[in-house]
Amino acid sequence: MRNHSIVPEFILLGLSADIHIQALLFALFLEIYLLTMVGNLMMLLVVWTDSHLHTPMHFFLGQLSFLDLCHSSVTVPKLLANLLSEKKTISVEGCLAQVFFVFATGGTESCLLAVMAYDRYVAISSPLLYGQVMNRQLCVGLVLGSWGLAFMDAFINILVALNLDFCDAQNIHHFICELPSLYPLSCSDVSASFTTLLCSSLLHFTGNFLLIIFSYIRILFIILNISSTSGRSKALSTCSSYLTAVIFFYGSGLLHYLMLNSESTQELIFSLQYSVITPMLNPLIYSLKNKEVKAAVRRMLRNYF
Repeated sequence: MRNHSIVPEFILLGLSADIHIQALLFALFLEIYLLTMVGNLMMLLVVWTDSHLHTPMHFFLGQLSFLDLCHSSVTVPKLLANLLSEKKTISVEGCLAQVFFVFATGGTESCLLAVMAYDRYVAISSPLLYGQVMNRQLCVGLVLGSWGLAFMDAFINILVALNLDFCDAQNIHHFICELPSLYPLSCSDVSASFTTLLCSSLLHFTGNFLLIIFSYIRILFIILNISSTSGRSKALSTCSSYLTAVIFFYGSGLLHYLMLNSESTQELIFSLQYSVITPMLNPLIYSLKNKEVKAAVRRMLRNYF
């Protein structure tokens, strides 16, 4: 950190100033966090141990579960700590670290959803060549590339943000640190950081979203050309869980960032949906809509219990 940032810490105002509501929110978010941990760890364990799930599709599902564990662990523990604390502070360094990891894990998930859309396109358009095209080497390379691009993107943004000065204002009207929330608190020019954030978001998140849309448009045309009704329904069922995850991620994320810095209740709700609720729901979406995963969970439960 540069030495001329006069403010040593920020105050996260959070969700409510009422002590009784804070206690209820703590119990609620603790339960959500535990469910997120259990659900995603179970998904990772099932994918890792069950030989029937050693396929590209389930490999990517395991990576998504690991990402959800990381993203939730970046945001929820600090939220829980602040709900129990009278002094809801976070150091400037800690705030920027949280900004970095929120950006990195969210960016990786955006890339991974694009990779999973391509995986479904290959599975439906070339089912006989699927295993050959989506080989182990390519799958690992796509995952590593997703992590690498997202972390590089986050590093560039945080490197520019280190030049911001924070002089007087300390209150962040949020429960987590995000880069746009810091701009109103800066007493220096934020144009360089804002431009970097805008360009990286357009290239990274919008680019991935367009790739997802393009893949599913191609998939839709392929499904419409399938003559049998059973074939169509099977193809649609394989994509439904992915589309649900995409809608949750991009829908709540878009609404959240459109309302960022509005200091409204709706903005906080969409932020909670994006950063807290979605990581809990993803393993449920995939386990309920995926016959192979449900069968693997039943086999695992029979073996252990």
